[in-house]
Formats: sequence, structure tokens, C-alpha cells
Amino acid sequence: MKNILAEIKVNYQSKVKFSEMPFISSSKDAEKLLRSMWSDSMEFKEEFYILILNRANRVKGYYKVSEGGTAGTVVDPKIVFSVALKCQASGIILAHNHPSGNSQPSESDRQLTKKIKEGGKLLEIQILDHIIITAESYYSFADEEDM
Repeated sequence: MKNILAEIKVNYQSKVKFSEMPFISSSKDAEKLLRSMWSDSMEFKEEFYILILNRANRVKGYYKVSEGGTAGTVVDPKIVFSVALKCQASGIILAHNHPSGNSQPSESDRQLTKKIKEGGKLLEIQILDHIIITAESYYSFADEEDM
């Protein structure tokens, strides 16, 4: 009997020079960058993105992890970390929007942040922040020491 196996490919390619990678030194830097690449659905549906950073806090890229409805989206930590590992991330910034306009984190936002932060420790990938964006404001878990 012939064995049939799926070929697995892991790939990350960047054509961005190191000097052109955005540098993140604060939540405001991250928020500005996130707003520049966010979809047009800020006030329509919830979306969850990650920014992938190298050891020098330069952004290697971003990835949309999920999109949901007006009241939430499902985030699978396995997807977050599979992308981070493929990109050799040293750090990650988590980000999602609240279409309601309320930037305060929910209890499930706090639980997810804690869960991903614990996974990051195991994999030696630092979770630098979790930013909640609304059309007019943002909330930074790191700034509020809520991580």
C-alpha cells in the first residue's frame, strides 16, 4: 500500500529593508501604524490583527487573525503563534477594534491577553501590548499596566 503524505511548507518572505521597517517605541506609534493599515470596517465589524516585531522593535509585518461581527471575533492563539513563529518574531503587538466606540477592554479581552501572554513566555515571544482601537480613541494594555 502506498503512503500518501501532505507536503508541509513554511514560508515568510520580506522585501522590506530593515531601515524601512517602522519603529515602535510607544503605544502611540503602534496605534498610528494600525490605523494606517486597518480595513474600512472600524465601526462596522470587529477585527483582530497582530504586528510582528523583531528584536529591535521594527515591524516586520502585520497579519489579520480574524474578523467577526459587531460584538466580537474569535481569536485562536494557535494561529497567532503559528504566524509569529513563521516570521521569527521576537515580539508581538495584539490589536482589535471595538465598533461600539467604547475602548475599554471586556473581561474576555483581558482573558485572551493573559492566555496569549502565557503562550508567548513558553515560546520566548514577548507580547508587547494589546491595543483596542475605536474610531476616536484607543486603549493600551501596556500603558494601563493591565497585562
